Amino acid sequence: MNNASDIQPKTIYLALFWTCALSPVLLWGCGGAYITPARGISMTTLTNADQDIRERMLRKPASPFPARLAMVRAQAPGYRSYRSEGYGSGRYSVVTARDIEHDEDMQRLKSLPMITAVAALNRMVIPSRLETDKELRLGAASLKADLLLVYSIDTTFRIGERDFGPLRLISLGMLPTKEAKVTATASAALFDVRTGYVYGLAESTAQEKQIASHWTKKQVIDEARQRAERKAFELMLDEFEKMWNQVVGEYAATPTAG
Repeated sequence: MNNASDIQPKTIYLALFWTCALSPVLLWGCGGAYITPARGISMTTLTNADQDIRERMLRKPASPFPARLAMVRAQAPGYRSYRSEGYGSGRYSVVTARDIEHDEDMQRLKSLPMITAVAALNRMVIPSRLETDKELRLGAASLKADLLLVYSIDTTFRIGERDFGPLRLISLGMLPTKEAKVTATASAALFDVRTGYVYGLAESTAQEKQIASHWTKKQVIDEARQRAERKAFELMLDEFEKMWNQVVGEYAATPTAG
């Protein structure tokens, strides 16, 4: 039986489709609306809030150093944006298409001390049913990775005093001359692939501002989203580097300079 997290995003998208198809005047035309992306996730989604606290406290770090690092982006169930969509069903989905990530990001991570290799998880190694961090750690284990960096992007839209939450329609062409803001928060957790131990967290927020009347095309709104998310992702990597240096200092037997 499907749970609520499986059904809700699909139901919302069907409702939006039929609303657009049957009420084009209300939405200023079927092609005249941008659907805001689904939400990011809290890292407690991966670590399973219902899990016994004692068991989680007993988890220990087991990664060797230098270490091989895998990375993956996790989003809300049924995630969709203008350019990509999530894979998998369950408590969350993963985005394997590179939407805001660049090749130099992986090179940046690989250049950090005590990291020997960096790889991104794809659908070939990720199970279709996603409930906790274990499914992602299994995928990372398939790549012989020691550590797993899981990150998520949560993006909100605001025009004047009005907030547009996830899976909401922003109508085009008749927007007021008010300030439009796109705020993105990138959050990350570093897992031990072998045990699920969490070494640390990183998070950062960025904002993109424009005049709302400039949002006359879906692509224009989505480019604003991408700029905000890219800034947040880059700032999150800055925070991750600081956290990684602490991890190396505490857990690596012989930390080396970068």
